[in-house]
Amino acid sequence: MKLTLISHKLCPYVQRAVIVLKEKNVDFERIDIDLANKPDWFIALSPLGKTPVLQVDGRAVFESAVICEYLEDTVRPALHPADPLTRAQHRAWIEFASATLNAIGNLYSAVDAASFQASRGKLAERFSQLEKVLGEGPYFAGTQFSLVDAAFGPVFRYFDVFDEVAGISPFDATPKTRRWREALAQRSSVRAAVAADYAAMLRRFVINREGVLGRQLALQTDRVAAAC
Repeated sequence: MKLTLISHKLCPYVQRAVIVLKEKNVDFERIDIDLANKPDWFIALSPLGKTPVLQVDGRAVFESAVICEYLEDTVRPALHPADPLTRAQHRAWIEFASATLNAIGNLYSAVDAASFQASRGKLAERFSQLEKVLGEGPYFAGTQFSLVDAAFGPVFRYFDVFDEVAGISPFDATPKTRRWREALAQRSSVRAAVAADYAAMLRRFVINREGVLGRQLALQTDRVAAAC
């Protein structure tokens, strides 16, 4: 198969697909596009106008969850558990990861203190829910890396930048989740899912949103520049 992944450099859902491709040791070509100026050929491939899109011998598969399930169906090693009920539970937690990404979007889009604090509270609640289902790790299901881990790697990566703002981390009260985050950050597939300039690009993106978090990141950037 010839696989081509159409992506955007900041898209967390693209990262999911890349992590799975890397875990399965699949060769693929990656083409980054500008979602603010979508090329016509991409619009023809993606009915929803979103990344990622995986082209398989020229045929398009869109939506990250569908792409990951397709790869799971066609390429070993398996990243889903064999037991049907456990597999269904894993799929549910992948959906929980998507909801958490939406909560992160609300956080960096919040333009006033009240909505910012409300978004922080909802994120803390989500990580508290995660904490209750985690075991001893290092991954979601113990020692076996799974599609749930692929879904949460991009979630945790946001906080590599957000941690620059004092008091923003939601992991102080969730030690198991914090250790899971640290284990995923060391996984080669997770590290390879973004370019070297990802953190700088994300910082600029959030600052340009001109929300509460963006303003705090801008101040932190100014302090670092002044200290240099």
